[in-house]
Amino acid sequence: MGIYVEARVRAEMETLWERTQDPAEHQRWDLRFTEISYLPGAEGAPRRFRYAVRVLPFLAVAGTGVSAGERHRAGGDRVSALRFASAEWLSPLAEGSGYWRYVPSGDGDGVRFLTGYDYRPRWGRFGAVADRLLVRPLMGWATAWSFDRLRLWCEEGVTPERARTHWLLELAARIALVAVPLIATWLPLGAVSLVAVPLTVLGLAAAVLVPPAPHTPAARRCLRTPPGRSRPAPRLLATLERP
Repeated sequence: MGIYVEARVRAEMETLWERTQDPAEHQRWDLRFTEISYLPGAEGAPRRFRYAVRVLPFLAVAGTGVSAGERHRAGGDRVSALRFASAEWLSPLAEGSGYWRYVPSGDGDGVRFLTGYDYRPRWGRFGAVADRLLVRPLMGWATAWSFDRLRLWCEEGVTPERARTHWLLELAARIALVAVPLIATWLPLGAVSLVAVPLTVLGLAAAVLVPPAPHTPAARRCLRTPPGRSRPAPRLLATLERP
């Protein structure tokens, strides 16, 4: 089953295109990549690129890919497609492909920015189980969170760096809502310890149910399943060779 994510971005098409097609801009908002850079190639041909994801301060997983885009299409929409692969054993994704669609909304209010992609997991049977239980849900969440981070940048002018700070602060506050009263239940504080249990339950409910702040990126704001009958992958994808 592939991954699908869609966001409504109320911004100019050109702004969205630049911030997704320029590697220096792309790596700022996309949580799935730490570094993206184009490799030398012929002008007008599909662009080859190198990507890296830093999983620890001293450890990064890298791969290569090839991408192409169609900027001028009948109907005013745009599309880009890519194929990618990593030869590194530590990468849970062996190879994959996907696309971005930029569709002007029918009511003239922004752009429907959507992606569909899939990949082949590494590590055999263990990798297939790990992908189904952990990696694929995490990739879907990271894609949606990144799309909302991009939306905040295009719509509200909240830079990706500021959005990350907002998210970390809010995450810390949500953890504190649960952790502080939970710790109090283990302390010999008499009456305080008695009320700590219901406070822990209330804190957990608030941490889960209170919606994120307007300038905090959230995956829940994005559509995660195709609306109705989904369109097939663009023909552009079939023209790309494996990296």
